[in-house]
Amino acid sequence: MTSPASSSRADLGRDHRAAGVLIHEPNTDEDERLRVGSLFSGYGGLDLAVEEVSDARTAWFSEINEPVARVFAHHWPDAPNLGDITTIDWSSVEPVDVLCGDFPCQDVSTVGRMAGLAPGTRSGLWAHMATAIEALQPEWVVIENVRGLLSATATRGAKPKGDDDERRNPANATPGAATLRNLEPEPWDMGDEPARPLRALGAVLGDLADLRYDTRWIGLPASAIGAPHPRFCIFILAHRAVPHTARLGLSQGRRDAGPRAGTSGNDRAEPPSDRPRDQARAASIPGGDVRADRGVLRGWGRYAGAITRWERITGRPAPAPAILNDDMGHRPAPEFVEWLMGLREGWVTDPAFGLTHAQQLAALGNGVLPRQAQAALAVLRG
Repeated sequence: MTSPASSSRADLGRDHRAAGVLIHEPNTDEDERLRVGSLFSGYGGLDLAVEEVSDARTAWFSEINEPVARVFAHHWPDAPNLGDITTIDWSSVEPVDVLCGDFPCQDVSTVGRMAGLAPGTRSGLWAHMATAIEALQPEWVVIENVRGLLSATATRGAKPKGDDDERRNPANATPGAATLRNLEPEPWDMGDEPARPLRALGAVLGDLADLRYDTRWIGLPASAIGAPHPRFCIFILAHRAVPHTARLGLSQGRRDAGPRAGTSGNDRAEPPSDRPRDQARAASIPGGDVRADRGVLRGWGRYAGAITRWERITGRPAPAPAILNDDMGHRPAPEFVEWLMGLREGWVTDPAFGLTHAQQLAALGNGVLPRQAQAALAVLRG
């Protein structure tokens, strides 16, 4: 489900690995890898993918949640935490080659308030990421967010007082005015005026275009890379239209993105539930046709095949899925959610971090599945 606004292609690094859990490679004193700046960093899932795909190192990060920041700082001990993105002086920040971030999704998520990408909302912190992009001018920008980015609204400000669309666009203004109005009853819906409502994804892509970045995006379910759950995410890869070739030495190239109609005929990554499943596509999921043994079938029932496949892909056996508490009954086990996200054992749940079970689950629920991001970037970089 690729929908390129415009595309640019360059050598972003080595190919992603076929299997296994991604591991951060420590920085060295004479490290010549591309430098990554991380915003809204969480436990570092997006950073793991960016480092793997671009053969890069994370130079610094920004995370305001202190318990989660402890996790990130443990895995990237050489990367300082710049703290609250709204208070960072970007003129004093080390330039980076890649800027990545998954800005808060609460206000664009379909299970949230749907307040949209607007000033004053948590998702509205995207504006501060855009400010960082403008100030740092990284060669690449990588963004992840939830599916709601496609449908949530974005508002740049209130509609100006006294703004009368009928007065500005009278029906008899031109001979073809009535026809045009039938096609586009309210011309401002096209987003030419900054105060008008837009879709959240359109606002993000528009901001990147204003900053002179060529952008491609993709919607990808986690099940497409073999995970035993359908978590659907939007990934955006943006590249400077006027790159710093002298600094990076990246080979440049452009190509026609061409039509990208999927098998469903409307660029959907997954067919709606009322349509038959594409068996050929299902067979292409990593892990192949998995047959679970009797013991796994008894333990996992109809989920046995999906669990066995993810065990093969990650190289890790599935932990117990739930914790039994006398007071609260069954509740999700953080170790199992960590496994579902394809992370190394203890990446978030190591007792040394001092996170409560609730904090662990919150960190994992807000994080990025590294292998999913890695696969998306491999497609987007072409």
